[in-house]
Amino acid sequence: MTTDFLRETQAISKGLWPLAGIDEVGRGPLAGPVVAAAVILDPARVPEGLDDSKKLSAARREELFAIIAETALAVGIASVTALEIDSINIRQATLLAMRRAVAALPIQPAGVLVDGNDPPVLACPCEAVIGGDAQIASIAAASIVAKVTRDAMMARLCQRYPAYGFSAHAGYGTPQHRAALQAHGPCPEHRYSFAPVKGVWRR
Repeated sequence: MTTDFLRETQAISKGLWPLAGIDEVGRGPLAGPVVAAAVILDPARVPEGLDDSKKLSAARREELFAIIAETALAVGIASVTALEIDSINIRQATLLAMRRAVAALPIQPAGVLVDGNDPPVLACPCEAVIGGDAQIASIAAASIVAKVTRDAMMARLCQRYPAYGFSAHAGYGTPQHRAALQAHGPCPEHRYSFAPVKGVWRR
């Protein structure tokens, strides 16, 4: 399976342009925000090497992030905080992040392709594509932008709360993170509605 610009080209031929790709990062961690990105690529300047961000090294993601920022027609980035996640649940928080990312685009899309099987409700047509971040260039670009952005956010949170090692695991429930959680309790950036935080500590 390879990532290409075919779906976007088809959309252009049908007059459904601009078309944005959306992806999110951070559904599963015990701490930190969920981050979504929306990207409208320039058909004449599609970066080479776009792929699901999880398949790329951190260095390659950073390189592609810079290229996307330089060449894309529009990029929208948004996040939903841990406090909001606890308030509305992770599914609703993810959909909210996606809607915020589309709203942040300086160019509003005529259509949207989103990774997964749970698309947000938008003012324009929106299609969910399972595995879209490994197939569709715009979604792959969004996955890279979201991942690099969230990793940077977690690195800043690591400076504020160094006991948890957020830079190393980005808030996921690794043995290191769980041990730190047991030793120090949660910080304000933890998701109190998630196990193992849920039922142990309260805000």
